[in-house]
Amino acid sequence: MKERRSIATGLLAAMLWLGTAWSGNAHADGAAGAMQSPDSVRAVAEQAVREHYALPGSRVVVSSAPLDLRLHLAACREPLRAAIPSHAAASSRMTVRVQCPQDGGWTVRVPLKLQLFRNVLVASRPLQRGDGLSAADVRAEEQDVTRLGYGYIDNLGQVAGRTLARSLASGSVLSPGALGGRRMVRAGDHVEMVARLDGIEVRAAGVAMGSGDNGARLRVRNESSGKVVDAMVSAPGVVVALP
Repeated sequence: MKERRSIATGLLAAMLWLGTAWSGNAHADGAAGAMQSPDSVRAVAEQAVREHYALPGSRVVVSSAPLDLRLHLAACREPLRAAIPSHAAASSRMTVRVQCPQDGGWTVRVPLKLQLFRNVLVASRPLQRGDGLSAADVRAEEQDVTRLGYGYIDNLGQVAGRTLARSLASGSVLSPGALGGRRMVRAGDHVEMVARLDGIEVRAAGVAMGSGDNGARLRVRNESSGKVVDAMVSAPGVVVALP
């Protein structure tokens, strides 16, 4: 009886030892074969983009598509890193490299969709070529600047003294390409008024009541008579009276 009990005890001990050893090996194999969650990779890429383009007054909306299901990434022991070039321009579609920085690590490119909303200046009324710009001519409006391929203006100080190179409809985004040179005439400037009729030219001193570049129309007050006439800017400090 004692012999049987001893054999049984030995068998039980062997079974327990084998079971423990198998369980430990299974755990080790599981750790070695652990996979990185695709969602964690996407989250790192999205957060990197949010931080890169986050500026006061900006609103960043970013999303990524699910990664390829055939992609098997080993679990990374180190924090994942996302690389975005410092000079990268905001684009509605972009790709971010996410890296596992440990030895033998991996790198994955994550495609993203980006919306970057900022307040930009738009025309508050129809504007004509040659018009000078004032606060009354524009308003701030939130726009996705990744869609503004021609650029944008977000500060009225950027257009100080400038005129429009082309006409703009109400609601049009003010872009750098829409701006011409500095105004040839500013409101309050003393200007030379030129009146021409049948080959006869008369000149008089006047005061501009508006601002504009070459070709812009504005009102001018004759300094001698006080009469206000319509005129067109023809050169710096020179306007031609309109019939």
